[in-house]
Amino acid sequence: MTELFFYTSKFLWIIVSPDNLFVILLSLSLILFLINQRAKALILLSLLTFSVILISVFPIGGWMFYPLEKQFETNPKLPEKIDGVIILGGSVYAQTSKAWQQLETNEYGERLSEGIKLALKFPDARLVFTGGNAGLDRDAPTEAEFVKQHLMSFGIASERILIEAEARNTAENASLTKRLVKPLTDENWILVTTAFHMPRSIGVFCKQGWSVIPYPVDHQTVPEKAYTPSFSLVDHASDLVKATHEWLGLLAYYKSGKTDELIPQQCTQSN
Repeated sequence: MTELFFYTSKFLWIIVSPDNLFVILLSLSLILFLINQRAKALILLSLLTFSVILISVFPIGGWMFYPLEKQFETNPKLPEKIDGVIILGGSVYAQTSKAWQQLETNEYGERLSEGIKLALKFPDARLVFTGGNAGLDRDAPTEAEFVKQHLMSFGIASERILIEAEARNTAENASLTKRLVKPLTDENWILVTTAFHMPRSIGVFCKQGWSVIPYPVDHQTVPEKAYTPSFSLVDHASDLVKATHEWLGLLAYYKSGKTDELIPQQCTQSN
């Protein structure tokens, strides 16, 4: 079932991703025009044009991000004793890193930087990075291949660092990390990931019976400007794709039993 879920989710996303869906519908409108279904083609083109204008002017992706980003407290008060920090993958361009032989990060680099800060703040805590190859090419490099040396360059001792290099999605991040760490019931572990991704992440860790402390980073929204129109097609379209992916991920995880709530909250169960 794990393999079926992984490959099904990848192929379905190719179809329903807003950018790909736009290309599909645009191609359909051309086909309709060529087979003399011009009225239908005009209707579809009009809808696509209206959608582009709407996305250009309004930050719809941001509206979708905000309910997820406000779910957990930013800079939460932490216990004095922290046993470990977990950094979820998704911030490293693995293929680019391999090509240039240095760590190359994307817009979610704050996962790494804030995780490192927490590891330095709590020098007795273990530091876990979990991130394998999330693509369909099984021979592609993994994020984890390039992270350990980066972490050690900040003075974090090698024996404190645990690398989980097999996880392909968030559900596997939780299950494989728990198998690696074997946390005890009285331990305090911090989970670091992007704010809009935190509900789904907390949900799968809860499902594993592991009550971690959410530490959201990489916020994408500015709440007081959430409803301010601004003409930016590329930025708004990019946010819409990412937000759609996250909401569909939440729905898929809930329906498949990987989480117990559509928008998970902090769990209270023990490890």
